[in-house]
Amino acid sequence: MDKRKVNWILYISLLAAALMVMAAFSLGVGSVRIPLGRIVPAILQGKGTSDYSILVHIRLPRILLGIFIGGALSLAGVMLQGMFRNPLVEPYTLGISGGAALGVGVCIVTGLSRLAGMFTLPFFGFAGAVSVIILVYTLSIRRGMLRAHGMLLTGVMISFISSSLMMLMMAVSKSEDLHGIVFWIMGSLEEPGGALILLTAAVSLAGLGASYMFCHELNAFSLGEEEARHLGVNVEIVKRMLFVISSLLTGVCVSVAGIIGFIGLVVPHFVRMLVGSDHRILLVSAYLSGAVFLVFCDTLSRTMLAPVELPVGVITGILGGILFVYALNMRSAEAAGKV
Repeated sequence: MDKRKVNWILYISLLAAALMVMAAFSLGVGSVRIPLGRIVPAILQGKGTSDYSILVHIRLPRILLGIFIGGALSLAGVMLQGMFRNPLVEPYTLGISGGAALGVGVCIVTGLSRLAGMFTLPFFGFAGAVSVIILVYTLSIRRGMLRAHGMLLTGVMISFISSSLMMLMMAVSKSEDLHGIVFWIMGSLEEPGGALILLTAAVSLAGLGASYMFCHELNAFSLGEEEARHLGVNVEIVKRMLFVISSLLTGVCVSVAGIIGFIGLVVPHFVRMLVGSDHRILLVSAYLSGAVFLVFCDTLSRTMLAPVELPVGVITGILGGILFVYALNMRSAEAAGKV
């Protein structure tokens, strides 16, 4: 086994260990602290204890949802950045989050969220996201070719339009509806249903498996579309598949947990600095890193001002922005040192 593969195994092992440590830490901290030594016995004792209820019904679902959503958003960011060859592209750039927000806003304002079950908001959010996906795809395809830069610009414009429509909807909505829309927009992993967690897990893991079918094509894209064609890559088919996979991952995540920003932008940057740009290791490393980052941010959101809980999207935005600026300054300093 060559040194590169040994390093890859080491990276994945370290990230998996970091995820397990973060999950165990998140299980124990909160308004009620549960020592690490009591976690396993409390779960094995079964129902009837307060520790069991806190661990199994409150904290564990949030951790699982954080793992699958953080991994999926980071994975979508890696695929889109590889396809566009642009490090500033993230899952929300294509307007998917704006479409999901509009769907949820319509659901809340019309009162449907109070009449139906827990699947109502995710359903309307996913419907809005899919509508934007179809619109962006339709406007960006010309003569059988998917124009990557045109798709990016279309997505940005749709994001602006969606934001304006959301502000209009919020301006004319009732105060209780306004609170619901604002809280959803800021993102939260609170009170996810078991069925939603299973659905998110299935989509997230399926997206990870599907992305590995295109790891060599993504490596070829780093050389440019023309060079990728010379290497035998069916560029148009691959672009469409990557667009569909990343869009569906983003749509599901946004519809379940709201808009949780910066994960798909910041995490791929740092992982690429750590493991390199080979997508055979980058995809799984970004997935694990995104999971660690979101679980960490969610733990902060519910412990910083406990018992008051902050929206997790606020924490990811603050931390993500700081880390991104730090990474840019580090790269600028390195580039200046080489001159």
